[in-house]
Amino acid sequence: MAESLAPADADGLADAVRWAVAGEHPLEVVAGGSKRGLGRPVQSAATLSLAAFDGIVDYEPSELVLTAQAATPLAAVEAALAAERQMLAFEPADYAPLLGSGNGDRRRAPSGATLGGALACNLSGPRRIKAGAARDHFLGTHAVSGRGERFKTGGRVVKNVTGYDVCKLLAGSHGTLALMHEVTVKVLPAPERTRTVLVFGLEPAAAVEALGAALGSAHEVSGAAHMPAEAAARSAVSYVAGAGAAVTAVRVEGFPASVDARCQALRDLLGRFGAVEELHSKNSGTLWREIRDVRAFADESGPLWRLSLPPASGAEAAARVAEQVEARALFDWGGGLVWLAVGDAEDAGEAAVRAAAAFAGGHATLVRAAAPVRAARAVFQPQAPSVAALTARIKRAFDPAGVLNPGRMYAGV
Repeated sequence: MAESLAPADADGLADAVRWAVAGEHPLEVVAGGSKRGLGRPVQSAATLSLAAFDGIVDYEPSELVLTAQAATPLAAVEAALAAERQMLAFEPADYAPLLGSGNGDRRRAPSGATLGGALACNLSGPRRIKAGAARDHFLGTHAVSGRGERFKTGGRVVKNVTGYDVCKLLAGSHGTLALMHEVTVKVLPAPERTRTVLVFGLEPAAAVEALGAALGSAHEVSGAAHMPAEAAARSAVSYVAGAGAAVTAVRVEGFPASVDARCQALRDLLGRFGAVEELHSKNSGTLWREIRDVRAFADESGPLWRLSLPPASGAEAAARVAEQVEARALFDWGGGLVWLAVGDAEDAGEAAVRAAAAFAGGHATLVRAAAPVRAARAVFQPQAPSVAALTARIKRAFDPAGVLNPGRMYAGV
């Protein structure tokens, strides 16, 4: 049985890593555990829990800056921000229902999503098209390297970087370079009003065209997604689930008068594509949380891919995959983010998905699959030899003994 380590403070965290280095014990790093099934399975001798690093350390609403321990639940962070009418603008997803815990109903899987986990995986929701990625809001961190050395990088203001921006390197590293135990992020005011324009009955190609028209307009769209009929039917929003057709959604946020004017302008703009409807704040919030968390595919366990593509290529890429394997799609970021749930093919549909992503000039990540499939396949986009060599060099610089989540992203790294 693998040993379980649960250090209570930063010094204990460093001691645990030094123990692992001295004994050549690879560690699987866990905070809330909601993304434990994301990436390749880690062959570890011990589990290192960051659960003790929980709590908001400093929050200055007037400065739009929040510092919290890395295992602080996203729900706690978002509640503290909401009390001050502020938000995490990068809209991090909660993958607990999507990935599940292996027991029971995935829709009721308890969330272990943490702020540090969202940054370590660089998770960004529908608002990324306007506000940027998680790494763009990541200001600083206190961490422990794979050498067992404590270090600090960044700070509490945006313009604090000289030399290498290590925060951007750690964002998206999935815990393979260092153990972040305290993080600082930029926050933004929450919008006073949110509205969503819906267009009904569009095929994916027409939907991507409509989303492109909205994004190319002057109306400051903050969300642009398309749900084919089967995905729309699973929504908790009655206007969406009861449509009996595909639903294309465009979100606008801001001051009330501005939102009302932009919403009407978008209805006029998109009316040529099909019948339109409008969702107000509560239903809009529900719908965009569903899109953010990919709830349409949360009550199943089959392979799920995430394709990042030029937006205009999203519909064609999904169609190419569907020609070869069973595939159901959900589109976000104006078509630039395509979620594909494929049938339980032996290779998780990898050949078809990678070929379609390459054709479109994008890349693909296997977000969900059984552990044996993730162990045997490339979960993240295969790297060119020069990039793979650089990745290995960076890993050796931070973690020369290879004890932090070894193989989580790439075999042997």
